[in-house]
Amino acid sequence: MPSLLQCMDCKTEYAIDEVRYVCDHCGGLLDVIHDWDGITITQSLFDERLGSLEPPYNSGVWRYKELIYPDIDDSLIVSKPEGNTNLYPSPKLARWTGVDKLYLKHEGENPTGSFKDRGMTGGVTQARVLGMERVACASTGNTSAALASYAALADMEGIIFLQNKAIALGKLAQGLAYGATCLRIDADFDRNLELVREVSDRLGIYVLNSVNPFRLEGQKSIMFEAIQQLRWQAPDWIVCPGGNLGNSSAFGKALKELYDLGLIDRLPRIAIIQAEGASPLYESYLTGFEDYEPQKADTIATAIKIGNPVNYQKAVRAIKWTNGVVESVTDQQIMDAKALIDRSGIGCEPASACSVAGTRKLAEKGIIQPHETVVGILTGHVLKDPDATIGYHSNMLEDISATYPNKLLQAGDNIDEIIHLLEREKMPV
Repeated sequence: MPSLLQCMDCKTEYAIDEVRYVCDHCGGLLDVIHDWDGITITQSLFDERLGSLEPPYNSGVWRYKELIYPDIDDSLIVSKPEGNTNLYPSPKLARWTGVDKLYLKHEGENPTGSFKDRGMTGGVTQARVLGMERVACASTGNTSAALASYAALADMEGIIFLQNKAIALGKLAQGLAYGATCLRIDADFDRNLELVREVSDRLGIYVLNSVNPFRLEGQKSIMFEAIQQLRWQAPDWIVCPGGNLGNSSAFGKALKELYDLGLIDRLPRIAIIQAEGASPLYESYLTGFEDYEPQKADTIATAIKIGNPVNYQKAVRAIKWTNGVVESVTDQQIMDAKALIDRSGIGCEPASACSVAGTRKLAEKGIIQPHETVVGILTGHVLKDPDATIGYHSNMLEDISATYPNKLLQAGDNIDEIIHLLEREKMPV
């Protein structure tokens, strides 16, 4: 039986070759459901593909083709390739967070600098399957960069709805550079998502925000790859930032599939970390998910500056499946964690640092135990938001202090002055 779409609430099923994002009957979000009967799926199958130079298995997404889209014809796959990102052990950051073993899965090493490439290869591939010529998204920045790049690769028109403010220039530059039609709209992300869906319905454009379930299928590969890099030994915790909640939703689905297929022998717990100024999931978690109220988002972590996440229900499901938790951290905690991630030689954009800031906070609360193994997800590259980095180290960010500053030094054309500065301003290691 081919893969199909299924409503996560009422379980109504739809053909996979139909353009739809939610259930016609109840409005619920859709899952892509695969039939693995007759397919042999083993750890060794994926291990044998490691290091392959041949498409599609040279991709860190399509290496797991049987788990992503088993029915797809290889000729339809739109891939750069993406994935194959590093899993960094970081003893220094482990000590700071209060755990023995901390690994950082750096999705900023994808082609356009964020995890969104993994989802976009899945989404644009499905657009090609459906014969679509135009694809669109609303974006805080990273989705727009990925969509623009993959649309160009697939010879499709990319259309991007951006906030009039609060988009990092590095991300805006990518959308323009890759040739997408970029619209700056005087609205926040949540309103832009409503607009892009309405416009796309009227004009026959394929929406590639994470309401699209094929996006999430691609993002599942972050979990597949991280656990394969750990030699198929599941960690105790997966800690990730939470904005529109596509990643955490994909992680829950991926981990459950790995467990159900016998590829791992236990489920890691998922911890979703939100910025305090954009934390509707966290506030709902405090009520046992009985109440949910959208927020007016405000945070320096622009990638997760989202007040009404479209994947709320799927994220709740992921937390329940994995006995997970939700936490929030302040912008100060985010930027301090980012400074230390950067100084460790790894680097990330502000939203990514929620993973490390959240690990520290959960360890301080005794929720994460010192002996437990943690995999933190870094979602974007350090160059995505240089203004935030420079602002922090220059102590010029509003309501955020440079706890771990690296000041820009200025010297004249004088050897003695330069030597004096270098001796006086030694950076701590």
